[in-house]
Amino acid sequence: MNIAAFIARRIAFNQQKSFSRFVIRLSIGATVISVTVMILTLTFASGFQKTISEKVFSFWGHIRIQSYYSARVAIAEETPIHRSDSVTGLKKSFPAIKTVQAFATKNAILKTAETIEGVLFKGVERDYDFTNLEKFRVKGRWLKYTDSGYSNEIMLSAYTANLLKLDVNDQVLIYFIQPGAPPRTRKLTVAGIFKTGIEEYDKLIAIGDLKLIQRLNDWSPDLIGGYEIFLHDYNKMDQVSEDIVPDIPLGLQSNTIKYIYPSIFDWLNLQNKTILIVLAIMTGIAILNLITCLLILVLERTRMIGLLKALGARNYTIRGIFLYHGAIITFFGLLLGNICGLFIAWLQNQTGFIKLPEDAYYISQAAVDIVWWQIAAVNIATFVICFLVLLIPTIIIRRVQPIKAIQFR
Repeated sequence: MNIAAFIARRIAFNQQKSFSRFVIRLSIGATVISVTVMILTLTFASGFQKTISEKVFSFWGHIRIQSYYSARVAIAEETPIHRSDSVTGLKKSFPAIKTVQAFATKNAILKTAETIEGVLFKGVERDYDFTNLEKFRVKGRWLKYTDSGYSNEIMLSAYTANLLKLDVNDQVLIYFIQPGAPPRTRKLTVAGIFKTGIEEYDKLIAIGDLKLIQRLNDWSPDLIGGYEIFLHDYNKMDQVSEDIVPDIPLGLQSNTIKYIYPSIFDWLNLQNKTILIVLAIMTGIAILNLITCLLILVLERTRMIGLLKALGARNYTIRGIFLYHGAIITFFGLLLGNICGLFIAWLQNQTGFIKLPEDAYYISQAAVDIVWWQIAAVNIATFVICFLVLLIPTIIIRRVQPIKAIQFR
């Protein structure tokens, strides 16, 4: 094998121009591109899914507990339920739960001197954890609550604020729709403005005080619309949603946000099929590239193979030359591919130079999430496939006859 390695290095790293040297470098370049594309596909797809999922979760939590008779859709008022100590105590029983927070919603119309706009007014309490929404706040501050009565402030989306030509500290009339009765009017002050990039949120949702909804609906302080549950790890929400069912009162149901927003999550799951298609294409390109390279090298070095056989070289020695060439291509292809892929991913994370239309993709720039086990899987799979491909020259070399090979033109 030392002789094979010596000959292979002389061919691959010879300073003089040769066709073999060119083919090897071309194959390394193609392998680098394949590995780079596979790494970027995984990091961008994982970042995209993670970012969109977090946006959806941030507004409605991972699990929602409501009346069994409430509508499945998010854009609808809830059937009121009574506060439950067993629900608020779920955090102690299930370590996966981060917070349990009450909420309620009510349909309303915002009116200015020039235009009107319908919204779904989401009421939250004083102890609501706004840290989940902080990354969406673009202006102003979150709501201030009073010790008595309700807060007369409102949070609007950037879309709604621009449509109504409102800014922070401006006042707006809000008409709450009452079934079978005239709308009730309140004058609220815009405390802050948020932007999520998700059309369903930015066009419809405004945030205010839960006590205001209770007063408008003539609810007692004990009545709310439901509970939002946030988890430490959103991947566990299906299991947690099932586990908490025996611990919640009769007449309430537990649904994950995926059940309430199926279209968004079905769309995200489709990205997995796209990932598999891209990975399959790039893996196929890498395999064809390596096979083509080795076949060209074998044909281009046919006379050399015949001469080595005539001098007494064994098949495994000659085979080692081409295995060494394949190893060079695989090693440098993986090394440089990882460097290029991770560098581009890091550069995108730092600068965001790859932009996306936010109205179509819910994000303004490609998101990056490096999952190291996926990177390791790409490298291992590429190495194993290339190793198997390297066995192909052994079949050809074994059939080469020295006399015919030396005469080969």
